[in-house]
Amino acid sequence: MKNFDIVIIGGGPIGIACGLEAQKNGLSYVILEKGPIVNSLYNYPVNMQFFSSSEKLEIDEIPFISKEAKPRRSEALEYYRRIATSNKLHINLFEKVTSVSKYEDEFSILSDKNTYKSKNIVIATGFYDIPNLLNVPGEDLPKVSHYYNDPHFYAGQKLVVIGASNSSVDAALESYRKGADVTLIIRGTEVGQRVKYWVRPDIINRIKEESIQVFYNSTVKEITKDTIVINTENGEETLLNDFVLALTGYKPNFTFLEQVGVSFSNDEKKIPTYNDETMETNVNGVYLAGVICGGMETHKWFIENSRIHAKMIISNIKKLKE
Repeated sequence: MKNFDIVIIGGGPIGIACGLEAQKNGLSYVILEKGPIVNSLYNYPVNMQFFSSSEKLEIDEIPFISKEAKPRRSEALEYYRRIATSNKLHINLFEKVTSVSKYEDEFSILSDKNTYKSKNIVIATGFYDIPNLLNVPGEDLPKVSHYYNDPHFYAGQKLVVIGASNSSVDAALESYRKGADVTLIIRGTEVGQRVKYWVRPDIINRIKEESIQVFYNSTVKEITKDTIVINTENGEETLLNDFVLALTGYKPNFTFLEQVGVSFSNDEKKIPTYNDETMETNVNGVYLAGVICGGMETHKWFIENSRIHAKMIISNIKKLKE
């Protein structure tokens, strides 16, 4: 049994920021990360470029120098890894938290390796682990993925990309340029307005010149071994198909939050309950940090505007301890 002032669940940029802040303030802590350092960023596409500029991704005022104004995945991995290692953060990697229980004013945090005791926990688990499913027949076929990694994989293949967001557009453009026959399936009337401003004209022009086929106002009906069936404005279409990238977004682990006792707004947004000044939830001693605070509004919080959560949380915990 290991006892800490704070157990931080999630070793992404904001979890690391919370660890740095706890360390500076003399509070004992441990960061529990189910994968490698900044696991979510590690699982981003290999060629991904951030929307934010490097200075907006900095934590604890540690300079982030990148080749371009907007850094790429590899540079971010290097930056956050060096912060974790050079500051000797107490971070346990490849250790998944399985449950949290509370007795009186103390939490028991059970992982697949250890049990921890703490009066405070910080949940900074993001939203990248659970995809929004299509819930159609064939979604569980090996050819279907909710995550995109390397465009080389799709060279010479008939690829359907579902979605109109940054991830969908990046996957479509990169795969097309590596030789894939790409079709976009978009539920709405246009490519998403939040697509990176330097990328959106590119995808629109590729669609106009018919290098990339697109079906607007369309949804998937069924996926088979060799085809995908879609409902379009003009009726049902069946397309020959090798691979499907269903990049329809992700959501926080609401089941885990509910198990801890965190409540949510009573609507489709499912925004967790927390104090705007301290980030403490309706459960005393449970704090939220980072993008998880937005519930289903996964576009609301980013690294650049949630970096402040670390100082808010640690300041409140230190004050209560004193």
